[in-house]
Amino acid sequence: MAVFVVTPFRVSWILSWRSSKHCADGGESALPPKMLTKEILEDKLVNRTLQEGLLLEFKKDSDRVLLAVAQRPDGKKNWMVSDQNGVTSSIKPQQITYIVPGVENFDHTEIPDFIQKAQNNLDPTLLEFAWVEILEKNQSVTAEELAEMIFGSKEPLESYCAHLLLSKDEIYFTVLETKGSVSIYGPRPTLQVEELLRRKLMKEAAEEELQEFVQLLKSAKAMPLDAKPPKSSWITEEKIRDKIKSLEAYAIDDCRNDDQKKTAGAILKAMGLAKTASSAVNLLMNIGYFPVHVNLDLLKLNIPTDHSDEVITAAESLLSESSDKDEIDRKDLTHLKVYAIDVDEADELDDALSATRLQDGRIKVWIHVADPTRFVDPGSIVDRAAMKRGVSVFLPTATYPMFPEKLAMEGMSLKQGEICQAVTVSVVLHSDGSISEYSVENSVIKPTYMLTYESASELLHLDLAEEAELKILSEAAKLRLQWRRQQGAVDTATLETRIKVANPDDPEPTINLYVENQADPAMRLVSEMMILCGEAMATFGSHNNIPLPYRGQPQSNIDTSAFAHLPEGPVRTAAIVKIMRAAEIDFRNPIRHGILGLPGYVQFTSPIRRYLDLLAHYQVKAFLRGESLPFTAGQLEGIASFINMHARMVRKLCSSGLRYWIIEFLRTQPKEKRYHALILRFIKDRNAALLLVEVGLQASAWVSVAQVGDEVEVQIEEAHPRDDVLYLKEVV
Repeated sequence: MAVFVVTPFRVSWILSWRSSKHCADGGESALPPKMLTKEILEDKLVNRTLQEGLLLEFKKDSDRVLLAVAQRPDGKKNWMVSDQNGVTSSIKPQQITYIVPGVENFDHTEIPDFIQKAQNNLDPTLLEFAWVEILEKNQSVTAEELAEMIFGSKEPLESYCAHLLLSKDEIYFTVLETKGSVSIYGPRPTLQVEELLRRKLMKEAAEEELQEFVQLLKSAKAMPLDAKPPKSSWITEEKIRDKIKSLEAYAIDDCRNDDQKKTAGAILKAMGLAKTASSAVNLLMNIGYFPVHVNLDLLKLNIPTDHSDEVITAAESLLSESSDKDEIDRKDLTHLKVYAIDVDEADELDDALSATRLQDGRIKVWIHVADPTRFVDPGSIVDRAAMKRGVSVFLPTATYPMFPEKLAMEGMSLKQGEICQAVTVSVVLHSDGSISEYSVENSVIKPTYMLTYESASELLHLDLAEEAELKILSEAAKLRLQWRRQQGAVDTATLETRIKVANPDDPEPTINLYVENQADPAMRLVSEMMILCGEAMATFGSHNNIPLPYRGQPQSNIDTSAFAHLPEGPVRTAAIVKIMRAAEIDFRNPIRHGILGLPGYVQFTSPIRRYLDLLAHYQVKAFLRGESLPFTAGQLEGIASFINMHARMVRKLCSSGLRYWIIEFLRTQPKEKRYHALILRFIKDRNAALLLVEVGLQASAWVSVAQVGDEVEVQIEEAHPRDDVLYLKEVV
């Protein structure tokens, strides 16, 4: 059996095809070009009869083609064969892709040797030379004819080599017709070959780029955590940036086109990883591109984290150039003692409070609200950027403000001991807590204290004579809560968790967790004053026919007595919240807010943090100046539709981020630690929804006690924040 060896003489002979024209020498080559007769095709498509001992190639499955020796018939059509791996199986005739000619009684144990000789004999460049010759003559060829042409022999090995070259070729030849195991091939046109060669070169270059990138990934993956390349190094060079961005998009299920998806899939396959989003996430973590605690929701929701240079420049100009259009109309309230009460890490302070007792015994309170409209006009660059964001985003790991930070902090925010411009809503209360008088005016204030909720509660507890104003505010809050309950308000106070992570990029960051009870005196004080301001603004807007975002909650028929058997606080609140309906907004008239027990309500106290509050400021400020209102009710509705959609995304982001870090906090605690849990309700049988009191998180577990509202002790069995998994076990 001959084995073909490429000699210098044969190479020169093949190369001579490129420059010489060959005359017809009879047979098919004498036919006119461009057309092969049906008779010639049929003559070539003579299918071989399968018999014992023949060497054949068959398709094992979609990915594998094997050589085998025919052993014996298996039924009417199938044959038993022994393949190159020594496996005997039954195959169908349509699985056979080639029968090697000139072979009888082949020993299947010699198949591996035959395959090795064939592989050694393959030279794909021979196809190009054969293509030139065959194209010039407009011939078609079978594997055996090609073997005669390029190897000078139609022996079994040469024929099989020619078959392999033709069947695997994607450039020079195409199948014209197939009958059984016999195929006829024809040369592709020159332009098509050039295009296919161009694509092949591009594919090879892309594959080379891919392998280089994979080596970078493997190298970074093997490095110690403190030595991994910085994120910036992956986005400097375009071809690397494109691939890492494809992986990132795949990780957050945000591939913008099929190319990104294919690129990421190819990278994961080359790395020996499953083509899943979690594989991409873990790979990006392992190379240091993602921190261990990367916030995937922040990336998925595409929440903007930085302001553009254009917006920052415009904001800085406002700080240095802006004048106060309301300066001559501002009321000087700097003589008032002003309390700003917020969480200790608050960056933007929107509101502050003052109070006094009038000579007739009634209480007067002032709610001072920051005045960002002193700097920002509707439709300006900074305003449009704020509208696009809708709200400031407060996460355990970072804050992404609605306005550029410098403008918000240095210009808009209220600051202790400094003269600050504000919009002040003053309210005089009846003895029952209802509104007696109110006013809305531009003002100048000088905040006296910046208090945390904890320090405010402590001052209330100490009952200091010099802080009588704080005590009056607390008294006003109690009156208001009592009055609202008489109007049908539903108390939804519960536990509120705050987390701050100082170094979120570290694998083991420092997690500071605080749980606050919304029924705490200081928190009650602030929330009641904000609600009071909202009622006063709704009344003001209605009286003056000002389109505003009037918020309401139509559910005013909640029978709170149905929940009287539940303990007051988180347990009762959880039961009520489950049946509450979503809030509604009207932009023309106030609507009843059943949960708050108010005839109307407008959010007004957070214009630095919430764009809808800022819209209310634009409208009210224009009215106070005697100017035309900037927005109609219809325009407000359109803007609010966009803002509310974005706000829902932010709420989802903040909720998932808070839950992630609570579970991560629990994961780091000692396994033996016990937690108090309130039973909120039973889900099924003894499986109960619980509230972990120490961390303010809801979870579920099997419990032995029978009553909603009972308290049990639990331990953490498993905590996996990335998968949102928390398994609890009752300590009996």
